[in-house]
Amino acid sequence: MRIKSFAKINLGLEVIGKREDGYHEVRTLLQAVDFYDVLEFHSAPDDRVALEGDDPTLSWGEDNLIFRAALLLKKNFRVSKGVEIRVTKTIPPGKGLGGGSSNAAMTLYALNKHWGLGLEKKVLMDFGKELGADVPFFLEGGLCLGTGRGDDIVPASDLDSVSCLLVFPEFSISTASIYGQFQLSLTSHSKGSKIIKFLDSRKLGSLENELEETVFRPHPQLKVIKNLFRDHGAELSLVSGTGSAVFGLFSGREKAEKVMEELKKSYPSFLVETLSRERYQESIKLGV
Repeated sequence: MRIKSFAKINLGLEVIGKREDGYHEVRTLLQAVDFYDVLEFHSAPDDRVALEGDDPTLSWGEDNLIFRAALLLKKNFRVSKGVEIRVTKTIPPGKGLGGGSSNAAMTLYALNKHWGLGLEKKVLMDFGKELGADVPFFLEGGLCLGTGRGDDIVPASDLDSVSCLLVFPEFSISTASIYGQFQLSLTSHSKGSKIIKFLDSRKLGSLENELEETVFRPHPQLKVIKNLFRDHGAELSLVSGTGSAVFGLFSGREKAEKVMEELKKSYPSFLVETLSRERYQESIKLGV
């Protein structure tokens, strides 16, 4: 069994408050993009879970979300079968694209089929919440509104497919470090949520990531990239989540290609496109 594990971008992110469990209450728009890792699942000769991947900078032990996702199903449903999982990574870690969470979600999805568990998507999403805030989204795909920790997922009407230029600086950013530096008192929603307004108006340019200024302080070069996108006609350009990736959405592919020619001299850059929920679900089903 071979399955694609797609990345996401955050089209908007608002921080509402601090929760009793220590996490922040957020409102975010999550959008799947056609940029992916590949996971392969093979039956093991015994009951063990074996995991290996081609990125030497990542841990492929029991702390990996893929391993944890497999064990979660195995223990909860007393699965006696084993599995060997091989991962070909394309989505870089620490960039705000949700690669690890996507891998965990696709592990839940694939092993549900591989082991014949017959679990509904809602059940898999609940298990996903135990693994990470972004995991449930990757079982839905398309465009979704995320609330709570970002793990309460409500599907939204899809946007028309647009070109998405992703730029990856060499460094990664820790989510915990950004939330730790973020000054909640600076945030005000007195004029209402821009994300909620967007869901009515569908005007991409009105969206923002409220964590950006916290990210920009130690990494001002990311603001330079964002401004370059804006100057070249991007409908929306933001840092994705709390990572170091900056994306630009363009209505025309030619505009995006021109910007990529300029940026790829200094940064790894990839031109992809947004994925509707239908295309997303069709793509992940193909591997299973």
